[in-house]
Amino acid sequence: MPTFEILSLAALAALAWLWYDSIQVRGIGIGAAKAACAAEGLQLLDDTVAIASLRLARDDDGRLLLRRVYGFDFSDTGDNRRSGSVVMLGQQVLIVNVGLRLVASNPTLH
Repeated sequence: MPTFEILSLAALAALAWLWYDSIQVRGIGIGAAKAACAAEGLQLLDDTVAIASLRLARDDDGRLLLRRVYGFDFSDTGDNRRSGSVVMLGQQVLIVNVGLRLVASNPTLH
């Protein structure tokens, strides 16, 4: 098999993995946003999150993982729209930001 074909297949496989992993992590992010809004008595609008940032970062063990920041909208009165965010490292939720209050799920961030 020529080198170009091998590299093309490897690139397609990497993109397929990124897509699949992103869907899984996005689902975890939606769950974290829903839980944080429920805990604070807020309403998660649109029941979804949207990717705001994607970059490489290292965890506490030095492993290189994808750090994703998802944005979402919530309401505290039902008549307004406020912005929040979920910061994820790999498949772990680091921080959920609901307005002025941060809800950290990583105990080392408290």
